[in-house]
Amino acid sequence: MTVSSVKTGDLGISFALNNNFMEPIATTLVGSGGANQVTFNDIPQTYKHLQIRGIAQSGSTPRIYIRYNGDGASNYTYHFLEGNGSSAVASAGANQTENWLFINGFIASNTPSPFIVDILDYSNSNKFKTIRSLHGGENNSAGNIALCSGLWRDTTAITSIQLFTSSSTFSQYSRFSLYGIRG
Repeated sequence: MTVSSVKTGDLGISFALNNNFMEPIATTLVGSGGANQVTFNDIPQTYKHLQIRGIAQSGSTPRIYIRYNGDGASNYTYHFLEGNGSSAVASAGANQTENWLFINGFIASNTPSPFIVDILDYSNSNKFKTIRSLHGGENNSAGNIALCSGLWRDTTAITSIQLFTSSSTFSQYSRFSLYGIRG
């Protein structure tokens, strides 16, 4: 099952605050059947940056990945640092052939795990797109936190974002919100 978002503009809601604040674009709440991916389509090109705030939950412990504009080529690079209070691990990958860009560490099995992803200069057609993310999770007293960054080596403006897991589905009540940041 795939879940698509509802745009706040479709509901007649406007939350424009100030030229430098965030404005909600769309929110998705996963229903009872779960979802193998969440997609934000037709993203307006009127913001400086985007931010995704999520609380993900799954029946297993997969990682969450992101794809832009349906691009399945090996155009993604990532770096991450993850720690659990007693040890840390770091990793990086370039020219990923798996067709995904890593955005956060393990989401805990049946435990809500929050994350925030910033997508910088998403509509700028003169440079590649950079992301940074922060994730935290807890699973049976085995909590972790991860700091991640990534690059989509394409100058195309981002109009679509897909979030998906490595080996499972997003469980019911997982929530994903997309915000635009004016600047």
